[in-house]
Amino acid sequence: MRVALVHDWLNQYGGAERVLEVLHELFPEAPIFASMYAPDRMPQDYRGWDIRTSFMQRLPLVTSRHQMYLAVYPLAAESYDLSSYDVVISDSSGFCHGVVTRPETFHLSYCHAPPRYIWGLDQYLTRESMGRLSRLVLPAVISCLRVWDQQAAQRPDQYVANSMATARRVSKYYGRGATVIYPPVDVQPARISDTVEDYLLVVSRLIPYKRVDLAVEACSLLGRSLLVVGDGRDRAALQAKAGPTVRFLGHVPREELNRLISSCQALIFPGEEDFGIVPVEAQAAGRPVIAFAGGGALETVVEGETGVFFERQDREGLTEAIRRFDPRAFDPQRIRQHALQFDTAVFRDKISRAVAEGVSSQREGRLFTSLVRV
Repeated sequence: MRVALVHDWLNQYGGAERVLEVLHELFPEAPIFASMYAPDRMPQDYRGWDIRTSFMQRLPLVTSRHQMYLAVYPLAAESYDLSSYDVVISDSSGFCHGVVTRPETFHLSYCHAPPRYIWGLDQYLTRESMGRLSRLVLPAVISCLRVWDQQAAQRPDQYVANSMATARRVSKYYGRGATVIYPPVDVQPARISDTVEDYLLVVSRLIPYKRVDLAVEACSLLGRSLLVVGDGRDRAALQAKAGPTVRFLGHVPREELNRLISSCQALIFPGEEDFGIVPVEAQAAGRPVIAFAGGGALETVVEGETGVFFERQDREGLTEAIRRFDPRAFDPQRIRQHALQFDTAVFRDKISRAVAEGVSSQREGRLFTSLVRV
């Protein structure tokens, strides 16, 4: 079988890219189709991959200002020539599930989320800084994209969602059922530290919907030490509102990040994600999580056993959760044991079986059709 992998874009690194890496390990000969690719922003290993970009690669500023090309991504998804492949796996949080394949090709779409900027526009606009003209024009553009997205969502033969929260959205917006296979988390190398230091930790891209502002404001108000790992366009604004107990570390090497995670009092996870890999990484190191009670965190964090939730996604809600959080109430070994169910090996096994069973089912369906015609 000839296999092709399809990804939305390769100019920023996050959970979707970790899934892509494991898919590439499973199918190392498969080319990767992506709307555009910025080698300097991605891991060094990617430079040895067979990455094939769309016409968008030639557009000005596309790798640094990709948001302004929102309406163009569907055209990029439909532009790939996938006619010579037996299996296509799309790794989608945007539009790449809308690729066009032959009827004989088995297309499995691993869905991180139906695009939040399409289906959650009001929440998206609340957190984003946009001019008046953009706010007037964008709803009309989004309306057209919703029509395309619903139609394109019928093209994959099978959906796999990264969480129950995502599966519910796939059902609501696309009218499709989805099997849940949690994303791969490199759980095994994590180690429980002998020492826990007096700081809370956030690990995130610094962009509006991640709600890092809540952690910064709550810890500044309480005078609690907070380390913020990550970077993004919100960094200057967050630093401006941070008190003296909050430190911004930017990107740190993986070894240092592992140390910071294993030694923190707790990881704060203030945003609503469709899954959320970092909370699982913290739990793999035996550290509890203080999380907003929404999205994928409800599936990865157990209240009172591996962390605590806050119900109101505002500064007061998080402040109250930090006040009642007691690290002595949690057993690191028990927390780590909970995290093992999300290990990379589990993902490899389940996604491999999903592809094999899907291909087999499609072949049986074609055989049955041919026999009926005869």
